[in-house]
Amino acid sequence: MMSLVRLLGFTTLGCGCVTGHYREVATNREVTYVEEKGVSCGQQGHRRNHTLARARFGPRHLIARAS
Repeated sequence: MMSLVRLLGFTTLGCGCVTGHYREVATNREVTYVEEKGVSCGQQGHRRNHTLARARFGPRHLIARAS
């Protein structure tokens, strides 16, 4: 099932993966997706277009913030 989301910002992880942080409009739940996998990333849990649990990527450091 698809849901409408609003972009909150992007994060580049130490492994080189880029994640997008979104808020679901209907439930107000925040979700983080792997947008691009880093070239040298060895983590199997980092798969493009899949969600990440907050505990897996630690504190969020926004590089770009959506307006």
